Amino acid sequence: MSENITGSCLCGKVKYEIENRFEQFFLCHCAQCRKITGSAHASNLFGDPEGFNWTAGEKIVKRFDYPNRGFTSAFCSECGSGVPYLNQSSTAIVVPAGSLDTEPKFTSSNRIFHVERAEWDKLADSAEVFGSFPHE
Repeated sequence: MSENITGSCLCGKVKYEIENRFEQFFLCHCAQCRKITGSAHASNLFGDPEGFNWTAGEKIVKRFDYPNRGFTSAFCSECGSGVPYLNQSSTAIVVPAGSLDTEPKFTSSNRIFHVERAEWDKLADSAEVFGSFPHE
C-alpha cells in the first residue's frame, strides 16, 4: 500500500489527499496549458482516481473543459489556484504538481507539446539563478 500525501489551493479552502503513486508526470508546453497557468508549461501528475479524496472545499472547485482538444482546467473559485480534476475519459486524476504539499513519487516524466514551446521560455535555459528576488 502506498502512502497518502496532501495538497491544497493557495487560500487553503480546497484540500485533498491522494496516494503518492503517480504513473506519469507531464510538463506540457501547449498553448492552452501556457494560457491556463500563465507560465511556460503546466506540470501535471496523473494518478489513480480511486486513490483520490477531497478533504475540504470540493463545492468551490470550478471546472473548464476546452472544446475539441480534451483539455480541462479545475481551480479554486476563491483564489484561482489549479486543483486536481478527473480527466475527460475518467481514467486518471490530473494533479497540478504545484498544488501538492509533499514531494510526489512518479515512474515516468515527459515534456509534451514541446513543439509549441514559447520562444521566451528558451531564455530560462541561460538565466541567472537567485534564491530569492535579486537585490538592486
